[in-house]
Amino acid sequence: MAYWWSFSAETWALIVILISLILLYGYWPHSVFKRLGVPGPKPVPFFGNMLEYRKGMHHFDMECFQKYGRVWGIYDARQPALCIMDTEIIRTVLIKECYSLFTNRRNFRLNGPLYDALNIAEDEIWRRIRSVLSPSFTSSRLKEMFGIMKSHSRSLVENLQKTSERGESADIKEFFGAYSMDVVTSTAFSVDIDSLNNPKDPFVSNIKKMLKFSLFNPLFLAVLLFPFIGPVLEKMDLAFFPTAVTDFFYASLQKIKSERVAQDHKRRVDFMQLMIDSQKSEKDDQNGKETNKGLNDHEILSQSMIFIFAGYETSSSTLTFLFYNLASNPDTMKKLQEEIDETFPNKAEVDYDSVMNMDYLDAVMNESLRLYPVAVRLERVCKKTVEINGLTIPKDTVVLVPTYALHRDPEHWPDPETFNPERVTGNLEPIPGRIGQKAGYTLDRVPVHHRAQSHTHSHTHSYTSDTLTLWTRQSACMSLDWGRKPEYPEETPTGNPHSTGRTCKLRTHTHRGPRWESNPRPWRCEVCGERAHH
Repeated sequence: MAYWWSFSAETWALIVILISLILLYGYWPHSVFKRLGVPGPKPVPFFGNMLEYRKGMHHFDMECFQKYGRVWGIYDARQPALCIMDTEIIRTVLIKECYSLFTNRRNFRLNGPLYDALNIAEDEIWRRIRSVLSPSFTSSRLKEMFGIMKSHSRSLVENLQKTSERGESADIKEFFGAYSMDVVTSTAFSVDIDSLNNPKDPFVSNIKKMLKFSLFNPLFLAVLLFPFIGPVLEKMDLAFFPTAVTDFFYASLQKIKSERVAQDHKRRVDFMQLMIDSQKSEKDDQNGKETNKGLNDHEILSQSMIFIFAGYETSSSTLTFLFYNLASNPDTMKKLQEEIDETFPNKAEVDYDSVMNMDYLDAVMNESLRLYPVAVRLERVCKKTVEINGLTIPKDTVVLVPTYALHRDPEHWPDPETFNPERVTGNLEPIPGRIGQKAGYTLDRVPVHHRAQSHTHSHTHSYTSDTLTLWTRQSACMSLDWGRKPEYPEETPTGNPHSTGRTCKLRTHTHRGPRWESNPRPWRCEVCGERAHH
């Protein structure tokens, strides 16, 4: 101890200054919202409010909404983030001022080869890329892709039927993930990888590795806590995503692109061809010089990569939650089946126009997206200090729209935890998937509608407490038992001689099934599928 007291006055001064600077670095950004008069949870030095994410980002947002109202401020480490649930401010940020003040998202720099992907590109580069990609999502293009989607839907139904015949439980997220991958690669690149019949396909296994990203990844935390080291780490070729995974996809996509260019005489209408065509030089009307407003080779590969990544996760999660909600709401499923039978009597051939005009199916999907939005939050970065509806948003502040909490706002959605598709019909309040400039919603809508139609036309899901599980995170995983069509609760008589006499935990009926008096093994109730004993 005597050694410490022997330090000179200059040394002590340096120590005090160093400690003061460290504390100032950790505390300084956390006064932004206090100065603006915006309420919010108290931040922890250096980490801000990030430690609260351990309970789940969506749960944290719900707690803040209930405590602070529709506007509150939080801190992701040192970064101020303004959370908005006021619909007028949301419309201004995501629609009215999207192209002028709120164009960009946060860029953490360590993106590897994805540095020029659409969701990372900024300002004019983002506008140029988006203008090239937008024609891929027109109704006419989607209609051309519908036949491919139908083919993969039939394959999906066949695989589910085989699983049912074997008496096995189906991991629905795995099935829908493979289905989504097959649809994306077929419609975007005219490549059939058939991952439904080959679950170990490298496309699927590698995309799963990309989804294992954690907010508490040490590299991610380091960039959040010390943003100035980002360029240094970038020079060292460090990235958030595994290098082996991105290398695999870029090599595969480069091969697909090279083969497409070599076979230029075989014209195809897909996402890849649209980007290749954009590379052709155009005449500038003002000076007559040739300008290339299309995408360069690397940009084409990056958009292809992000298309696979986004298409796989969004569609598979949307379908998974949709079928979870149908399985746990038999009345809704029955009404949906009636609409399907009316639209396609006697199992008529499915066509694009009929599917897109199925109002109740659309309402069911929207209500499912309301309860379980694909993105828990949307975000934009403010380019300059601006005041919207009396709220000052400083320059470089991240503006967050907590979609999970927004979709549970009782002002817009009475009894928000209840799955009620009727509420969505004609509702002009925020509709999940349609907030802001989002072209991908239409692309998700087609496989969701067709997949729902093709499966519920011949199946009903049995919902059991043992086999149906759900993780309400960004990536859902669910197991369902698939079996023959059961009776609905209101049609089920009580006091059946084959009944156990025990009331089902899930619905108001008594279990019933085959009487195996000499067999003590458990069986499944014909009504709800729950395991029971004689």
